[in-house]
Amino acid sequence: MPTNKKEGIIFTMIMCSMMVLGMSLYNLQLHDNLALMPLVAGLVPGFVVAFVLDVFIVGVIAKKIAFRLPIKKENKVQLILTISSLMVLGMVTFMSLFGVLMEGGIPDNLWAAYSEAWKMNVIVALPLQLLVVGPISRTILGNIQANSQLILE
Repeated sequence: MPTNKKEGIIFTMIMCSMMVLGMSLYNLQLHDNLALMPLVAGLVPGFVVAFVLDVFIVGVIAKKIAFRLPIKKENKVQLILTISSLMVLGMVTFMSLFGVLMEGGIPDNLWAAYSEAWKMNVIVALPLQLLVVGPISRTILGNIQANSQLILE
C-alpha cells in the first residue's frame, strides 16, 4: 500500500491505467468493436476521467465509508478488499455513465442504457480489480518501494 503522496499517485496511475485498459477491451468486445483505433481513442479520455474520479471523489468517499464500517482495520486483507470493492462500485457507477455518453451522446432512454452498462460492467470490474489489477498494482508498488529503499541505503 502507498506510504506517501508520491506513492499514492504512482499506485493510482498504475491501477487506473490497467482498469481502464481492461474495461475498455471488455466493452469494445461487448459491442463488437474491438480494434486498435477505438481502443486508443478511448484510453486517454477514459484514463483522465477515471484518475480524476479516483483521486477527488470515489477514492475519498470509499475510504471514508471503509473506515466507518465495522471491519478490523488492522487486518490489511480485509481493509484492502473493502476499499477495493467500494472503489469498484463507485467507479463503475461513474464510468458506466461516461461510457454510455462517449458511445454516442445521450441516448433516448438514458436510464435503460446506463443501468444495462452498469450491470455489465460491475460483473467484470469487480473480479478484474480483486483478482488481477489490484494484486499486480500492489506488486509493482512493492517493487518500487523496495528499489527506493535500496537507493536510500
